[in-house]
Amino acid sequence: MTLTFLVKFSRNYCCLVNPQVQPHALSLPRLSKMNDCVKLLQFLEVISVITCSSISSFINKIIFAFAKFGQRDKSLVIFDHLKRQGYGLDLVTYNIVLDILGHTGHMDEMLDVFASIKNTSFIPDIVSYNTLINGLQKIGRFDMCFLYFKEMTENGVEPDLLTYTALIEIFGRSGNVEESLKCFREMKLKGVLPSIYIYRSLIHNLTKTGKVELATELLEELNSSSTCLAGPEDFKQKRRQRNPLKSLSF
Repeated sequence: MTLTFLVKFSRNYCCLVNPQVQPHALSLPRLSKMNDCVKLLQFLEVISVITCSSISSFINKIIFAFAKFGQRDKSLVIFDHLKRQGYGLDLVTYNIVLDILGHTGHMDEMLDVFASIKNTSFIPDIVSYNTLINGLQKIGRFDMCFLYFKEMTENGVEPDLLTYTALIEIFGRSGNVEESLKCFREMKLKGVLPSIYIYRSLIHNLTKTGKVELATELLEELNSSSTCLAGPEDFKQKRRQRNPLKSLSF
């Protein structure tokens, strides 16, 4: 994807939002020849004033568009530039960048961005924590996963399906099946439906540690017609919440 694509996207999007911006949007093609993301963002700032829309909503779409089409490095360059210049970033912006850094394995940078949220007026939400915990899980930093989970609950952020899925997997992989079972019981008490993936993870790890009787009980529970499970739509919904722009079409 090139800047030309973003120019076309921005022009069409802005005209759709408010036909009054069409004369301004027609001036965009010449920007594509400059290969200058800053110019495009300056244009979007003008458009945000005309449409009475938040500049952050346009920024988020630009950052997401680069990442979606495989140019995550450019997404991060734009984010860093805007952050230094004091542009109107919001929590969604930070969550998108956390997700990008997690997918690219840049955990030090991910932790820095997460820490920087606390220096703003924003408070990390369930999306922020889930993204961070999943990123740390991928590189085996289970100790830090537990640390941020503790911080999350102390800050009053309630764990959801994705949180419990990650924690049960982490406890299981670290050999602490008792804590996995504790999380499993807790989520059910809170009305969070477990998924088939959670059952399979628990059954596998219980069997692996010699707790065959408990594994058999869970298998019977899983196969029971009275057991309610979280389905694919529940995961899709949580993933959309984790990345609010993921459902956009470009």
